[in-house]
Amino acid sequence: MVRTVEALIDERGRVELLEPLNLPYARRALVTILEEAPLSTMTDALLSEPALAKDWDREEEEAAWSYLQSEP
Repeated sequence: MVRTVEALIDERGRVELLEPLNLPYARRALVTILEEAPLSTMTDALLSEPALAKDWDREEEEAAWSYLQSEP
């Protein structure tokens, strides 16, 4: 199984995976250091917006949150 998982590596070389990873047993891994800086939290949010919009724009969601849009 070959799988790519995004991670951040700090100045001391500590690796932090950006998503949960469950493996049945220990595996070897290769680490590729990219030149670009990590994306900011705002950039991550903007990149995920189209995927989340599919859920947000459902009729059930609109009905559930409609009370917040009512005028006084």
